[in-house]
Amino acid sequence: MEESIQFFPAPKAPEKPYFSILIPSWNNLAYLQLCIAAIRKHSTTSYEIILHLNEAKDGSKEWVESQEDIAFSYSPINVGVCYAMNAMVKLARADYFLYLNDDMYVLPNWDGFLQEEIQRIGHTEFFLSATAIEPKAQSACSIQADFGRSIATFEEARLLETYESLPFQDWQGATWPPNVVHRSLWDKVGGYSNEFTPGMYSDPDFSMKCWQAGVRLFKGISRSRVYHFGSISVKRVKQNKGYYQFIRKWGMTSSTLSKYYLRRGDRFDGPVEQRPIPVTVQLKNLYYRLSLPFRK
Repeated sequence: MEESIQFFPAPKAPEKPYFSILIPSWNNLAYLQLCIAAIRKHSTTSYEIILHLNEAKDGSKEWVESQEDIAFSYSPINVGVCYAMNAMVKLARADYFLYLNDDMYVLPNWDGFLQEEIQRIGHTEFFLSATAIEPKAQSACSIQADFGRSIATFEEARLLETYESLPFQDWQGATWPPNVVHRSLWDKVGGYSNEFTPGMYSDPDFSMKCWQAGVRLFKGISRSRVYHFGSISVKRVKQNKGYYQFIRKWGMTSSTLSKYYLRRGDRFDGPVEQRPIPVTVQLKNLYYRLSLPFRK
């Protein structure tokens, strides 16, 4: 798949930015345009936008070519999230890679709060996430509040008036986008794992690679917020069997990683340490490992 990818630097690239904002997209032009408009309106740091366009049969390539400040990679086929992420990094010039979905609407100073946290940390061995507001929360890391499930029903004005008042706290277990890592950590773990193409369970796999590399600071930042319409592309793609791929690779379920390593969704109280894994969970993981040869 890599040989199908083409690269297009931005005609008018900014000076070296603080963040490289990486956005994979697959025939999702209306959401992509809304996402980029929000970035331009609500961001406060120096940044560059880098896209990967899968197929681009919806006019997205032509639109992006008209935007002189956007770099992008392009594949005439859908290569999925993992190849897309690894491709976009080749165009990135910042030290911090900020991964964002194209169906996310960023809220004021979303990036500034992440920058403040990075400067407070003072080292590069971390994995940070912003906090998503979703019509139906997909995890304990999200705020459930419905401001529209599509662009047609999106209540932008009401969201901007009320998003700051929604109660939440910093949380453990950064995994899903929007997320940030330093270039050095990305290089250490080798980016995203292409064996998870088109992408299901590639996010917890990346977190596990960070854990194996010694990272223990997996923090979700409550003040950094985005509105997430909800996995628009995932609903259309033929999914890989990521659940079993993760077990085959790491010898445990992704939920074991989330609960006993990352403590995902708990109130943040500092770097994480692995919790004792109950015997029942160990037996469950053993059962899945032994059953893998019989699963297609």
